[in-house]
Amino acid sequence: MFTPRYLMPFDSRRALHRFADILVIGGGLAGLRAANAVESHQSVLVVTKDKLRESNSNYAQGGIAGVLDPDDCFESHVSDTLAAGGNLCDREIVDMVIREGPRRIEELVRWGTQFDHSDGELMLGREGGHSRERIVHARGDATGAEIMRAVIERTRKAPNIDIWEDAFTADLLTHEGQCRGAMIFDSIGQPVMVWAKETILCTGGAGQVYRESTNPPVATGDGTSIAYRAGVELRDMEFIQFHPTVLYIAGASRSLITEAVRGEGAYLVDTNGHRFMPEYDDRAELAPRDVVSQSIIRQMDRTKQSNVYLDLSHLKADHVLSRFPGIAEACKKFGLDITSDRIPVRPGAHYVIGGVTVDRQGRTSLPGLWAAGEVTSSGLHGANRLASNSLLEGLVYGAHAGEAASRAAGEQSSKLVALPISHPVHEGAASFDFADVRVSLKSLMGRLAGVERCADGLREASDSIRSFATYVMTHQFDTVEGWELQNLLQTASCMVDSALARTESRGVHFRSDFPEPDDNAWRCHLTTRVDVDGGHPQRTEQLKPSAPVEATFKADV
Repeated sequence: MFTPRYLMPFDSRRALHRFADILVIGGGLAGLRAANAVESHQSVLVVTKDKLRESNSNYAQGGIAGVLDPDDCFESHVSDTLAAGGNLCDREIVDMVIREGPRRIEELVRWGTQFDHSDGELMLGREGGHSRERIVHARGDATGAEIMRAVIERTRKAPNIDIWEDAFTADLLTHEGQCRGAMIFDSIGQPVMVWAKETILCTGGAGQVYRESTNPPVATGDGTSIAYRAGVELRDMEFIQFHPTVLYIAGASRSLITEAVRGEGAYLVDTNGHRFMPEYDDRAELAPRDVVSQSIIRQMDRTKQSNVYLDLSHLKADHVLSRFPGIAEACKKFGLDITSDRIPVRPGAHYVIGGVTVDRQGRTSLPGLWAAGEVTSSGLHGANRLASNSLLEGLVYGAHAGEAASRAAGEQSSKLVALPISHPVHEGAASFDFADVRVSLKSLMGRLAGVERCADGLREASDSIRSFATYVMTHQFDTVEGWELQNLLQTASCMVDSALARTESRGVHFRSDFPEPDDNAWRCHLTTRVDVDGGHPQRTEQLKPSAPVEATFKADV
């Protein structure tokens, strides 16, 4: 697929410029934690394409997993994470993140986060894949919103941090093999070249590639796409976690029904009221998300229905309403009483496990560029993310990336200059219907690259994406709508090509034509990147497996 180096024409000699020691792209939890980790004497610019609260972090209903109970232990949390990860986690990374978890959660409390308590102690819940109660929540099912409230308040008070909201990052700026900042369209729509000593990418996920998704509209794969165009290595893009329980009502937004509902004892039943999960897995509704999603798809196929149901009617009504007020309110709008009515649900795209390859400090393959959060592939999640480990990863890696970028910036000259970078104008395709292409892409991804995949379907998806790309990727747009479409196509292409290459089933990646894992051939990561030829758009694609995971850690599953 043709991939331009930059999406738009520009010339640094005739542009507006802004300078900062550290540029943070993305205003979710990982991005704000990174900004707060920078030394106070260094200038930080946080750029987010919508409001700070409009991120996957803010919409997280589930909580943060951490070893906070005296009867719990790090080894148990590590073991649960490895078991969920499909034998593909990096043991050292898992151990690092989990051991740092309690300190990061306590840090949030000091910053003003009001987690739920019972009898003066943090209330701990249990979610799918966890062997113990170790999930902290806030306001029942509004954990992300409460965390973001506290972190946003702290960030706004920091005198060295400036925040640009409603600002779209079009591309990373590179010069002589190093990231130098980014091309940003500010809130009034004017292009600004932001030059930074170090840049941290925290743009979140890409759920909007799919029609059924829990992600907000901003999750259009911008981070993975701008990194890819800059020649940054991506990894494991075939691993897309589908949340098993997304509210499925005609005309309703596809709202997430948190994992914690099943943690509190809700049953999954089919259209006949039959509780089916025990037939698929001994852990029933508390099996990891990949198992539950695949089981739901099979039960839907058996019953020839478009959804299954969550049933909470056997639980105490007052407890259900106090524990899940947000879900109760959302369902009430459609005439559903969650204490007595069954909630229609089906799987929806939830979390991109793959992303920009990073080391334990958040360093990417491009000098000057760091990354944290869902946009990355850190080795924590392996082939399947354990519930409530994502906010934890955002906190830990946000802090690591911010600290490391701050140190790197401190070692450089205090002088920042605009470098001679440009990209020419070229003729593109005639105008066309953005919405129609976007809907077509989302539909084919759900149909051909969803919970279950096969070679024929993936090839069809790949051919369709390349057909769209022949006229979309060659066009130079001047609107966010156009750039988002290009990013969706680019990210979808990486996902589909990686899924076609991995001829096995592992974690969230299920191939109906290769239904078993193949450790001999595929216990490894799959990397993809493009070579940038002197900054010009002529590029050579690469897709290859990495060294076997056994070479870097010893699994304990």
